[in-house]
Amino acid sequence: MSLLKVSILSLSGLTLWLAPPFIFSRKTPLHNFMQGVALVSGFACCFEGRRCALKVAKAEEFEAMKERAIDADVADELSTSIYVAEQQRRKEAEAILAASGEEVEAAREALEAVYSNDLQPEVSATTSDDDASDLQLWWKVEAAQTQGKTATWIIENILGKKGRKYPEGKKQLEELFNKFREKGG
Repeated sequence: MSLLKVSILSLSGLTLWLAPPFIFSRKTPLHNFMQGVALVSGFACCFEGRRCALKVAKAEEFEAMKERAIDADVADELSTSIYVAEQQRRKEAEAILAASGEEVEAAREALEAVYSNDLQPEVSATTSDDDASDLQLWWKVEAAQTQGKTATWIIENILGKKGRKYPEGKKQLEELFNKFREKGG
């Protein structure tokens, strides 16, 4: 049901309604019958055109409501993600402000490690690959501590030591603490 169908039905209905008085003679019985048929057909075409037009209008109204609902959902999703990101930044800022001196620098480096995929540790010619990987691991541990994660969470999720390997992870975490706390973060 398109606008073309509605237009054709309306035009043909109007033509069938107006044409018989000018074309047919009222004196011939067959012409009277044809005038009646043309008038009834004209009314039928007009009513069918009206019915089709109402269906098209309802469909357009429904599509408009659907578009408004989708737009509202998108706006809601965007505002929610902006709110969550802002709350996360506030928590990070509060964590940095709560820290003091060396802890501020360590927290800043830890946050840089978390939020920067391209961040590569500056490794001098004397440090080995093992030290570089320990440094990256330490940055992840510092970031988790800044976020308030427990030692158990750090051992299981960052060091990947679960179950029977948990004591091994505990020793590795202590070694990291000793190694980087002695150097000053």
